[in-house]
Order: sequence, then structure tokens, then C-alpha cells
Amino acid sequence: MKLSAPLALLFLLCADGSGSAVSHPKPPCRYPPSQWCRSLEIAIECKVQKQCMEVNATRPNQAVPPVSVTLYYESLCPACRVFITQQLFPTWTMLQDIMAVTLVPYGNAKELPSPNSPFTCQHGEPECRGNLIEACIIHLTRHSSLQIIYCMESAADVLNAAKPLYAPSVSWSSVDSCVNKGLGYRLMHANAVMTRALNPAHTHVPWVTFNGEYSEENEDKAMSSLFNLVCQLYKGVKPPACSGVPVRLDRSFC
Repeated sequence: MKLSAPLALLFLLCADGSGSAVSHPKPPCRYPPSQWCRSLEIAIECKVQKQCMEVNATRPNQAVPPVSVTLYYESLCPACRVFITQQLFPTWTMLQDIMAVTLVPYGNAKELPSPNSPFTCQHGEPECRGNLIEACIIHLTRHSSLQIIYCMESAADVLNAAKPLYAPSVSWSSVDSCVNKGLGYRLMHANAVMTRALNPAHTHVPWVTFNGEYSEENEDKAMSSLFNLVCQLYKGVKPPACSGVPVRLDRSFC
């Protein structure tokens, strides 16, 4: 799901020529703002084709690769939850055109030679189940997974927050089947392999790599302002958000 264009569009529609925010009625159309720039037909119906053209003109050069951000984490780790909700998700909401996020829920878990309970986790069995649920959600929902993981990690009860959540094309029954019928364990094994392959080996979580590499310097920057770091690492023309252009965050997913 691409949110940056409609997010920028909302800013364009809500600003007058002087740059100050003003209130305008929503265009009379049957599509929500997040869909306005998905096609020319929708833009015309919602009377925002001019604004959509302006937004598209400011999009980054697609020939320049996005900044690859990979997060190795645990579902019930307090520091991981803070990073996801206060750094990763807000940054992705504003900069998703120039960053690609990979989530690897495993962290300090350990894989065991047991078919019935093949993993132990730092924060106990509930975390193992949380990791399993999130691995299945990431596998099944693909591009919309970060929104769902954010909703889970920002909830008071991570595990109980999972069941009401869904993506339009993925039912909870699909997630439940993944968790309970073997696919989830295979996904967790893959996450274990990815985590064990880290070089240098991880010593804590959250553990974040950028373009496949880890450094203490980038970790320190990411913990204080992931947004600024992604803007700094991107090799193409910086999007308007990196220059301080106001962007409205959409936090309505939950």
C-alpha cells in the first residue's frame, strides 16, 4: 500500500497559497483520501487530478534503490516495541517511497530439536506465540504487514490485539491456520537462520541493519532519529519530507 502520495496530497489540499493550513471540504467522491491518486479515473472523480500530478512530480527517482532497513526483534521486547511504534512506523509512513522495510521476529529466541515446542524465547511462551503470529502476518500480508505489526505492538496486549486485525485479502482464519499447521514453524526457522547469519552476530534487540550492514554509529542514529538517518542514507534526490515539508501522519490503521 502506498501512502506517501495521498499523505502529501492531504497537505496540498489543506494549505493555501501562503503555506498556512486552512480547512476545505472533502471532494465529493466515494473513495477515501488514501485512494485518490491510485488512478486517473479516481483522481478525476474526486477532482484532485492537478494535486495528484504535483505529488507524482515530487516522487523519488525509481532507478535509485531505496534504503533497505531490516529489523531483528522480539514481539514482547519493550525496547523493540518502542522502536517500532516511535521510530520505524512513523518514519516509514513519511518515507516509504525511499525505504524498504524487512521485519524478522525472532531476536534472542533459540531453536530446539523438538517437533512440539521447537523454540524458546527470552520473554517466555507468550513471546514465542507472538513471534509466530507476526511471522505469519508478515508472510501473508506482505506490503501491509508493517501497519498490522504496528497496531499489535502499540496495543496494551500484543497477542490479544492480533485477532481483530486483518488485511482486506487475508482473514484471521488464514493467520490461525499458518500458526497452528506447520507453516508458522517453517517461517520461524527461516527467521532463525537469518538471525544466526548476522555478521557481526547480534548482541541485543532491536538490531537494525541498513542496506544489509550493521554499525554502532547507524544504530545510535536510528534510535534517536531513524527519519533523519534514512534521509541521509538515500542516494537519490531527497523527497520533500526530508527538507522539512510538513507531512500528515495517518494513524488510523488500528
